[in-house]
Amino acid sequence: MAKRRTGTIAWNIDDISNALKINVEDVKEYFTDGRRVSFILERRISKEIMKGKLAPSEGAGYDLIDPKGGKWEVRSISGGGVYFCPSYMVGSGRTFNEKGFLDKLEEIEGYILSDIESFPSIPFWIITKQDVLKWWKQGKLGIATHTSRRNALELMKEDTNLTKE
Repeated sequence: MAKRRTGTIAWNIDDISNALKINVEDVKEYFTDGRRVSFILERRISKEIMKGKLAPSEGAGYDLIDPKGGKWEVRSISGGGVYFCPSYMVGSGRTFNEKGFLDKLEEIEGYILSDIESFPSIPFWIITKQDVLKWWKQGKLGIATHTSRRNALELMKEDTNLTKE
């Protein structure tokens, strides 16, 4: 298996607070909400980590394209955990479909996971689709590919081949 890469994306919380003219607590609330911070994380990861470009639209089945044309999904590990299935399967009234999940894995190279609960210094991991498929087959991802934050972080520690960016 290829080495899983890891690193940290950091912000100066006081600079953000001053620039946005909001208090530090509101900055923390914003940056630890996966729905809100994903827009910013995708852009930083694309530019600074992947050295690639954003997907052509928000509706694409992936978030980033690496310099070799590989497609990647950016996901936040929040207090509620993380999902690996397509976004259209998550939420009220939506259902998980294993074939759709496996089709998604075929389309992408992998995921860039970021632990947004650690803001303002957010660790990230670049994991392959093979890692996710292995975890799914081993039953390490919960129902509908959702796993808790605690379990996600344990999965990141599981492989001793982590390397710093």
